[in-house]
Amino acid sequence: MVSPGDFPVARVEWPGAIRIIRSAFPPIDLFEDIADPADWPLLIQAEMKTNPRLMETIGNLDLVPPSRRVSGAGASWLMAPFSHVSRDRPSRFSDGSFGVLYVAESFETALFETIHHHGRFMASTGEAPGWTSQFRELALSVDATLHDLRGERVGESALLRRDNYAESQALGIKLRAASSDGVIYPSVRRPSGECAGLFWPDLASNPVQGRHLDYHWNGERVDLYREAGTGKVFRIG
Repeated sequence: MVSPGDFPVARVEWPGAIRIIRSAFPPIDLFEDIADPADWPLLIQAEMKTNPRLMETIGNLDLVPPSRRVSGAGASWLMAPFSHVSRDRPSRFSDGSFGVLYVAESFETALFETIHHHGRFMASTGEAPGWTSQFRELALSVDATLHDLRGERVGESALLRRDNYAESQALGIKLRAASSDGVIYPSVRRPSGECAGLFWPDLASNPVQGRHLDYHWNGERVDLYREAGTGKVFRIG
């Protein structure tokens, strides 16, 4: 079994990191409008008296220590992966009991990562071919010291298997318990691409919304994407 001490750490500075998310989730006003996260608990208690469903929107704020919370413009996109978690939605480095903010070093890598997961969902639900859900591109800055898995080889390392996350989840749990801030690793979906999994929202900053994207499902895979604003269509090789 691997352990945190098996991997070096590296400073990761990506001023133009990319994350692609579903457009279905609106910003959370609490994170966007209230500057000081220390004020959030009292405001939530007051707001819940008139809006009992508020916590469904905010999620479990207790999962993020006050010192690691972020606020201001775009904060929803950084906080949501950590306050909305479920063991029904595990990921490569989490069993679903804690959040991870996944980003890529480029748009192309983020695209290939997301079309893989969207394609698996479409196949599992037997969806008919056609244009499907809309996504949004986020550009953000990453500045963090992360455990470096870039020495692992896709297809060979148990941490970088294409569809079995057992070993990487076990490592993620150990790393987080050992106060790691996250990992940098080779993209499993795009050769030469790199991804980072951040264990706390304050490791990223300055999120800015980019393009809205539509994915086309051909019955077997996502083969096209379209820029919603311009209508331009691009084939995915």
